[in-house]
Amino acid sequence: MVTEKVEADVLCAGGGIAGMMAAIRAAELGAKVVVAEKGNTIRSGAGGAGNDHFACYIPEVHGPNIEPLVRLRLNLRGGLVVSAKTVRSWLERSFDIVKLWDDWGIPMKYGGKWEFAGQSYPGGTLMALKYQGQKQKPILSREALNRGAQILNRVMVFDLLGGPEGISGALGVDTRAGRIVEFRAKSVILGTGQAGRLYPGPVHGAPWYTSFPPTLTGDGRAMAYRAGAALFGLEMEGRHFGPKYFAKQGQGTWIGVARDASGNPVGPFVTKPDETCKRYGDSALMRYHDAFENYRKSGKGPIYMDCRGISDEDLDYMLHWLRHEGNNALIKHLEEEGIDLRKNAIEFMPYEMRVSGGVYHNKEAETSVKGLYAAGDETFGGISNAAVYGWIAGENAAAYAREAAPPREGLVNPALEEKLGLLDEFRSRELGADWKEVNLALQQTMRDYVGEARSQTMLDAGLNHLHRLKRKALSTMIARNQWELTRCLEVLNLLDLGELVFTAARERKETRARHVRPDFPITDPRLERSILLIRETDGKPTTEWVQIKD
Repeated sequence: MVTEKVEADVLCAGGGIAGMMAAIRAAELGAKVVVAEKGNTIRSGAGGAGNDHFACYIPEVHGPNIEPLVRLRLNLRGGLVVSAKTVRSWLERSFDIVKLWDDWGIPMKYGGKWEFAGQSYPGGTLMALKYQGQKQKPILSREALNRGAQILNRVMVFDLLGGPEGISGALGVDTRAGRIVEFRAKSVILGTGQAGRLYPGPVHGAPWYTSFPPTLTGDGRAMAYRAGAALFGLEMEGRHFGPKYFAKQGQGTWIGVARDASGNPVGPFVTKPDETCKRYGDSALMRYHDAFENYRKSGKGPIYMDCRGISDEDLDYMLHWLRHEGNNALIKHLEEEGIDLRKNAIEFMPYEMRVSGGVYHNKEAETSVKGLYAAGDETFGGISNAAVYGWIAGENAAAYAREAAPPREGLVNPALEEKLGLLDEFRSRELGADWKEVNLALQQTMRDYVGEARSQTMLDAGLNHLHRLKRKALSTMIARNQWELTRCLEVLNLLDLGELVFTAARERKETRARHVRPDFPITDPRLERSILLIRETDGKPTTEWVQIKD
């Protein structure tokens, strides 16, 4: 493959919400910005098909005191500990971003006012601003281009240049043509999104069927780790739920009641799809993490989303937001099958497990490696957080680039030259395992050994399996074209992440939220405000507990 060199002050690895907001801000501050996106920025990332809720703090709605909202968000992390300073920094600037998006043409008001609904409980604080996000990615791409940012679509950044002493760029591969792109950049912003395809999806044997876009494979986490940056919270897991086997987002958009097979509500918050349900939603499943498994074992399942009795007006309201959440295929399916949500309850299910943690950064979006920044689902996620922290990352990366020396020439890390040779090996092999076979083997290993329940003996055995699988993948995996080569690189990142999840799960010797250790069933109060960092030291993962002071 030919090598092409591209220079930038700021390189945005990933063109999702975080990457585009970072590019917009850095470019308008005068930085030379390049966005490298493995898909196309007009529809890529978790927000590519749209979104309908934007967590934010609006003083005229919530009052002058931001602290209750900060505490609320800290308590919604499913056992993942994050810094209050970081959450406060996000929420303090969220309204500014809301107004910017509205000015750019992303409608942030409904009926001429700020509309908050869903993802809470009667009497609880409403933070989810309803907005019409179906066209957000084309609009953000336009704004970035208008400010002079360069967008390279169909280029996957697969490794960083530099190391713990500082970042000097990255390597990318063209997903269509035989081209390697060597980016020489003063700063790099990671915004590559969720770590999907690590665990099996709702349809077994179909790794491309996931609730998040299947091209989001934790690339930034894996790259940051290999460059010496600290990751956090990888042992904590989360999941979405929705219509069975459909793997679609929008769990907080439904105006309905979660019920068991006998018609009894799963939770205590709402009992019928009325105005209270419309305003707050039924958050029972978001708070009862083991509901599906417990109802199945107890003989009370399945669990349904019951919208029967909803008014025509409320049905139109719900379908409007489901479309903006990117659920057009689901709505079309319901229409084709003649399923009327006013008459039919819909069976729900939990979707694939996913890693909750990510790249550790401070309130300036700085990671533990000089010149490296991170934002969005790369950290602790959500559209709002991605937008705000992408903006913050763009500001600080541009400021850093103004003072930084020009990036050094050539490949700093000799291991990267070895990886480039490996890419040629993948392309030249005539026989071997393809990416899908390796991905399925990894998913089964993750499910069986570091899934719902984790113990020392199972984690040890699973880690041995994973190491053997990784050696086998490196020696046998094949790529018949550039598209498959991209998938191979994703699987290598997932293999690295899998090892880190095992390592972190072994170190957290307690049960907390969905991290269940039968051999350590008690939640350790001494770890209440502690995070588990993991980084590469001498080629191996090492862990460190850090107490969060704020």
